[in-house]
Amino acid sequence: MTAKNKSLSFKYLKYDLPAGLVVFLVALPLCLGIALASGAPLFSGIIAGIVGGIVVGMVSGSAIGVSGPAAGLTVIVLTAITSLGSYETFLLAVVLAGILQIILGLIKAGIIGYYFPSSVIKGMLAAIGLTLILKQIPHALGFDKDLIGDDSFWQQDKHNTFSEIYYAIKYHSNGAIFISIISIAILTLFDTAFMKKIAVFRFIPGALIIVVLSIIINSLFNSTLPEWTLENEHLVKLPVANSINDFLGFFTFPDWSALSNPQVYITAATIAIVASLESLLCVEATDKLDPEKRNTPTNRELIAQGSGNIISGLIGGLPLTQVIVRSSANLSSGGKTKLSVIFHGILLLVCAISIPWLLNKIPLASLAAILLLVGYKLSKISLYKEMFKLGWEQFVPFVVTILAILFTDLLKGIGIGMVVAVFYILRSNYRTSYFLHKDKIEQGKQICIELSEEVTFLNKASIQLMLEELPEDSSVLIDGTRSVNIDYDVLEIIYNFKNHLAEEKNITIELKNIPDYMKTSAH
Repeated sequence: MTAKNKSLSFKYLKYDLPAGLVVFLVALPLCLGIALASGAPLFSGIIAGIVGGIVVGMVSGSAIGVSGPAAGLTVIVLTAITSLGSYETFLLAVVLAGILQIILGLIKAGIIGYYFPSSVIKGMLAAIGLTLILKQIPHALGFDKDLIGDDSFWQQDKHNTFSEIYYAIKYHSNGAIFISIISIAILTLFDTAFMKKIAVFRFIPGALIIVVLSIIINSLFNSTLPEWTLENEHLVKLPVANSINDFLGFFTFPDWSALSNPQVYITAATIAIVASLESLLCVEATDKLDPEKRNTPTNRELIAQGSGNIISGLIGGLPLTQVIVRSSANLSSGGKTKLSVIFHGILLLVCAISIPWLLNKIPLASLAAILLLVGYKLSKISLYKEMFKLGWEQFVPFVVTILAILFTDLLKGIGIGMVVAVFYILRSNYRTSYFLHKDKIEQGKQICIELSEEVTFLNKASIQLMLEELPEDSSVLIDGTRSVNIDYDVLEIIYNFKNHLAEEKNITIELKNIPDYMKTSAH
């Protein structure tokens, strides 16, 4: 079965349903936390999560990427709601931003996604992993009273990442620590080969076990150790409707009379650009995490994100993007196809309607344990060793990206990492020129692709598109004889195509003097 068909297959439900449940548990507090940090109604985050799961999940070409409200947009949203004067006017800007994103997809602006160097993307993944660990420690210790979702170094409560940890250690909660330790132990146990061999645990994720157990433990604290009990400020805080009318009241609609306000269009353009950039970054990162190395069509992703923002804005939701935390949680939980993404959106909708009172009993400490392990998997020591072996031209931008994200935020950190990566690329291009030569394609003849003397990540997009346009049933020779240096990003594309994607089109690939990208070191 091809990767393309697999993304639509129900054959993998036994993997996708448990993964979707884990993503739901991770997404619930993130959606609420981002709404709180954005100064928007709490339920607006849930609406964006539902739309991101169901609507974007169905339209997107990504098999594993999860969309929802993003921490990177909180400052923009908070500022926009204040400057525009009302949340309803802001919703109009979200709808217009979605229309702009669809236009960007139709004019094929998604090609920008191919211009992020691997060193920066992998630095982003490692930084997000470290950020998750550092930001979840206060929740795991029972100190942080904010809902999960504050990812920047400097927080709105005037703390920063490290001062928050200091006070969490000083003013910890024994009950939260107990729940966190039990949760981490169970999740670690569920990750072992022994547990995976037990049939029943293939369908029941460890995350569900720890959530149910943490609710029970906290209830027992209430009757046996009251001083260990986690109160409402350390539990999930989903709005509860007492009737259908109350629930419908959670939805808000755009103020169409504000179409004449120029500030609405400026806000819409800002949201469209930032949300598109963040989505493309996450698409590139998620594709690198995918063990099957499937490529997400970036133009289709912009259209999917735009469709989601239009619908989210129409019914009162926050703007959304593809988000790496939920996407990596999906992958690490065994998600195989987009059905896990859609299922998490359905769960958000059904549970928000039917059992909000039960969800509000979930301790944030148990959800922090899930995110701590997701963070660890994103930032393993082996990743740092691998990048170091690739040489300074890969390792320095990688490390700079990590540090910049940790001490600023995602988009600023990526920008700083890109500057460093481009410096190395320009230095390399100063030494030698580069070009890409491809023989004329003729029916029945071997296609010869001759790489130039110097091939950098600036050639990444053109090589990716050229490989994707190769005709079916063809024989291709990629010749690197003349190349003094072939950038790691280009090698990664060539080998991903050869090992995973060429089979779909029955293309035979022969490599001549092309180094193994896993063993390449930049000099």
